[in-house]
Amino acid sequence: MRIKNYYLISIMIITMIISSCKTYYIPIDSFKEQFKDIDSVELKTVYTRGPMGDVATYKTYPIDYIKCIDKENNPVELKNSPSIEVRVTDKNNKRTYFYFDQMYVQDSILKGEGSRFINYPKQIPIKDIKLIEIQDGHKNFKYVDEKK
Repeated sequence: MRIKNYYLISIMIITMIISSCKTYYIPIDSFKEQFKDIDSVELKTVYTRGPMGDVATYKTYPIDYIKCIDKENNPVELKNSPSIEVRVTDKNNKRTYFYFDQMYVQDSILKGEGSRFINYPKQIPIKDIKLIEIQDGHKNFKYVDEKK
């Protein structure tokens, strides 16, 4: 009986976690528009505290709200945070994952980091992008005021 309750509670928790990550979409033209005219001079320094209490410092775009749409094509503004994850699907259906605040566009190529723990740069030409999905992964990463 105890194992059955543990199993049921585990399934409920997993279901809540999975269902709480609502996926939105960024149309390619909207993505280009949001990132255009921002150069490296305008990047801002942020401090992010991770789940182990470590603080990372990096530069990011000054985008506070991300313009996206839901599955019914309704406009949504998603507040930017270090837990925002992006899944980019190319024309060959290959998926590439980024953290939104660690990606940037350079010479028509989307570049960024796929991990907060190891240096793992990734890139994909914008012309090869078929779909951009975005969601708040609700991971325990938070912006903090300064590195302490």
